[in-house]
Amino acid sequence: MPLETRTARLTILIDPRKKAVFERLCAEDDATPSQVVRRLIRGYIEEKQGRPWRPEQEPLAPRRASGPKRAPR
Repeated sequence: MPLETRTARLTILIDPRKKAVFERLCAEDDATPSQVVRRLIRGYIEEKQGRPWRPEQEPLAPRRASGPKRAPR
């Protein structure tokens, strides 16, 4: 499988205690938190799309939230 280009940054907020446990568990597995998060995201994408992730696939257009529609102004 070709390597993915890693150029985008994802910033999240997380409880400091949860972050500390996550980092410790990653270290125990000899993995960086970034590696684990990328693996989790890849698994989520594959689960939702129902097929293996391939880096050369075109990105999907963002899905719109399904909520009440605003009235035009």
